Amino acid sequence: MSGFQLQRLGMIMEPEPGNPMEVEGVVNPAAVRGPDGQLYLFPRLVAKGNYSRIGIARVLFNDAGDPVGVERLGSVLEPENDYELRPNSSGGCEDPRVTYIEPLQRYMMTYTTFSPNGPRIALAISEDLFHWKRLGLATFSPFRGIDFVHVDNKDASLFPVAIPNHAGKMQMAILHRPLFPGTRPEETACKSKSRLVDLDHESIWISYCPMPDEGIEPSHIGLFNSHHRLATPVSPWERLKIGGGTPPIRTRHGWLIVYHGVCDLALPNQEHKFCYSAGVMLLSKDHPRKILYRSVNPVLRPELLAERSGMIDNVVFPTGIDRRDDLGLPDRFDVYYGMADNRIGVARLDIPEFIPEGETADSPDSKV
Repeated sequence: MSGFQLQRLGMIMEPEPGNPMEVEGVVNPAAVRGPDGQLYLFPRLVAKGNYSRIGIARVLFNDAGDPVGVERLGSVLEPENDYELRPNSSGGCEDPRVTYIEPLQRYMMTYTTFSPNGPRIALAISEDLFHWKRLGLATFSPFRGIDFVHVDNKDASLFPVAIPNHAGKMQMAILHRPLFPGTRPEETACKSKSRLVDLDHESIWISYCPMPDEGIEPSHIGLFNSHHRLATPVSPWERLKIGGGTPPIRTRHGWLIVYHGVCDLALPNQEHKFCYSAGVMLLSKDHPRKILYRSVNPVLRPELLAERSGMIDNVVFPTGIDRRDDLGLPDRFDVYYGMADNRIGVARLDIPEFIPEGETADSPDSKV
């Protein structure tokens, strides 16, 4: 384990018996406090044929303040636009992350669309969390011969405030993980364990665009550019792939991200089996392109039966995070995560007083 303490609090949501919208799972939720101070989850609701909607649920707490369940409140987005639908009537709105954008005084959602062209990042905006206005697909400029435009992209999240880009200009910033050909776990698993990572094509990136005018609801978001490679696979538990997780959230040490990594569980002469685990990354408060700390070992890996067996086995996939200011505990964060692509769990992450020394992951330029 890293120097960050993490304690499972339990499973809080699983498919509702008899509900056709959840027959294949409830997974990978966004988590955010509403205008009423309540905590809301936005789970991916998976119907037959991997047809996904984005639901909304209110989190229920026990007397100690720990989350113990949810009250379902319906759905907020389901596939209806051309970039969310496929010709065979399948499609999906998947794996949302929600951030309150302070300059706009609005909530913004990034989510993955299951489109005719493959997975892409889409955006939506809301004042109250119940009514969402689509802003279309996120658009990216190419960068030094790297094509961000025509590739699959997932696991995106936004910073809640303007962030300085490489030139020091304060802009909206997004974390994203393009899926270039050859970078999926089933593809990288076929390569040698001592392979060299393709730094440009196997990384989490941070990109920037002009922040919309303060207090005004935008009708679209501008072109993301000013790209910077943030993090690449370096540790054995993320050897096959690294990707985004929870949206960046402020802590005493800087911006906290709980991200995911993938490794191979295959034994000799057996088919590849993958393990999705979670790690911690801390980014500089003033210049988030700089990594202050990154855990060598996962803070959460599949151990419970509900994490090891499901629609996809051996998966913990963090997507939502809640700072417990409501309990007067600003160093406590509840992390909501998908369990085996079928259910939702929550774990408590406590921030240490000091950034742990001697455990930071190696340079991203090193060989896995």
